[in-house]
Amino acid sequence: MDFAKIFSLIITAIFIQNIIFAKFLGICPFMGVSKKVESSIGMGMAVTFVMSLASGVTWTIYNYLLVPLNLEYLQTIAFILIIASLVQFVEMAIQKTSPNLYKALGVFLPLITTNCAVLGIAILNIQQNYNFIESVINGAAVAIGFTLALVLLAGIRERIEYAAIPGPFKGVPIAFISAGLLAMAFMGFSGMQI
Repeated sequence: MDFAKIFSLIITAIFIQNIIFAKFLGICPFMGVSKKVESSIGMGMAVTFVMSLASGVTWTIYNYLLVPLNLEYLQTIAFILIIASLVQFVEMAIQKTSPNLYKALGVFLPLITTNCAVLGIAILNIQQNYNFIESVINGAAVAIGFTLALVLLAGIRERIEYAAIPGPFKGVPIAFISAGLLAMAFMGFSGMQI
């Protein structure tokens, strides 16, 4: 595998095909955790760890267990079980190492288990016929793109909190408008040739 292909995979996953703005996966934690930059960074790190590890583990399970046993139809169930186990591990680690971050993430940390972005990338890695290294790199790059989107929206929402916004637009409506504007900005990357 050459460096150009890896670079292309990373740039595409982060900017051109951003999981939030291009594929519309992971919107629930994107809107729910993006109120504060600190919690967004924490959630992004947790998702990055889970998504990178899940990409490698699911690729391995699929290619060395499900395919040889002709059990490809169990892919989704197997992937959900793997992701749930990884999330439990991350949740216990964050609870022990950073109780404040654990409280800030609240219900959204266990929801990584059902985050369609994590499961979606595991399945997309298989559909794109990526090898093990490409799957892990793609998983990490997608998670970095997810984190970038999360932190950008959190920064905007923190600043908007102190702005004079008409009553009907306060809270969730202005967050959706901001997310839409961010998505339009990310569409500018779609014309990049890598």
